[in-house]
Amino acid sequence: MKRLVIVSNRVPVPKEGLRPGGLAVVLKDLLARKGGLWFGWNGACHPDAAHLPPEIQKAEGVEYATIGLTPAEYRNYYTGFSNSTLWPLMHSLPECIHFERRELASYRSVNERFCENLLPLLRAEDVIWIHDYHLLPLAALLRRHGVRQPIGFFLHTPFPAPDMLATAPDGGTFLRDLLKADLLGFQTADDTANFIFAASRTAGAVTVDDTTLLFEGHKVRVGTFPVEIDPQTFAATAAAAMEHADLHRLAGSLAGRRLVFGVDRMDPTKGLDHRLAGYERLLHTYPARQRQVTFLQIAAESRTDVPSYQALRNRLEHQIGQLNAHCGQADWTPLRFLTRGSPRSTVAGYMRLADIGYITPLRDGMNLVAKEFIAAQDPENPGVLVLSRLAGAAKQLEAALLVNPLDHDGMADALERALAMSLAERRERWQACWDSIASHTALGWGLSFLDLLHKTTEA
Repeated sequence: MKRLVIVSNRVPVPKEGLRPGGLAVVLKDLLARKGGLWFGWNGACHPDAAHLPPEIQKAEGVEYATIGLTPAEYRNYYTGFSNSTLWPLMHSLPECIHFERRELASYRSVNERFCENLLPLLRAEDVIWIHDYHLLPLAALLRRHGVRQPIGFFLHTPFPAPDMLATAPDGGTFLRDLLKADLLGFQTADDTANFIFAASRTAGAVTVDDTTLLFEGHKVRVGTFPVEIDPQTFAATAAAAMEHADLHRLAGSLAGRRLVFGVDRMDPTKGLDHRLAGYERLLHTYPARQRQVTFLQIAAESRTDVPSYQALRNRLEHQIGQLNAHCGQADWTPLRFLTRGSPRSTVAGYMRLADIGYITPLRDGMNLVAKEFIAAQDPENPGVLVLSRLAGAAKQLEAALLVNPLDHDGMADALERALAMSLAERRERWQACWDSIASHTALGWGLSFLDLLHKTTEA
């Protein structure tokens, strides 16, 4: 039986019986079903980390092998090249890109250390699945060390257009590194097409058909695999959460006002400043809505040591103060903004309580929050999803009110349309969105990728 080996930047090792959240649950369930190993960074920093062997743990039938980073590696590989160069590059935000050669060198050396520590743990029958932009060189490094096992790679972010990719230092090398895998997966058809075009124009790959490239005598399959949620489970979680005390408190505090709700990491790609501007434009353009609505935005802080994230926090603090000061009244605060995370079940309840899900990233690989909002709704009285057309999820959730996240007037108009929408139209739009996600599961997403990887390497 083939063993699945997952490699990712971070490994969420279960502690004290707690299960990881989000996509980590999907990958863990895949490992639990197929048996396997999860390898990556343990999240810790230590001056001697580069000289320490992997720490091996087992939990619930899954083996975890983790290594640490040195403080310099964390600063240069993780905060630096991964999150200050590649992350904004992948999201087509050139104004946020910061590049230093030493950070690129660290990025490559950490990938080499991942490779060196993983090699002794591999078995001949393994199937290797590498995840995300932190590990672009890893497939090529493994091949150089003689690894012949099937290798898949999945990119969770968008893949930029070729002209944007041209701004990447060493971009052509990264393309050639990725082409050493057997199967490359992307979130949307646009991302897949961008990669195929870039690989043929920049890396010298030859296009065989819409899903196959030829590179240095090696066939590489390329496919679109939109990440999914478990909609039935999330719907049940949201319904059950309505009985929680914190949901009753929130509902009571609204005093009958309509709730607009958003939840994201505090990240420049999420368009939070534009989102707030769109909401403020609603209050000015449609003054009758003042005192009728409350906007609750959860934006948990992340990557606080990255300058662009620090700048975003400063901008938002000013913007929040201005919005509430200019639009608020003695008994009404238009915007409630939280920078700490909330339990998953509580967020599910907030979604079900909300009249509008307001999700407007400037660019997003998928955005599972949009799918979760749909799953959380009461089918008899659903809320309306206002969604950026630049989120990957917009390709599936076409019945949402799709907006340009830079068009503040357009977002205000969409919010007003959602607030005025009839029950019949809300039900119709919700049903169309639900039908697009109801038959999919997160586990099914992972299994479909591995099935194609198996077919690709067995052909």
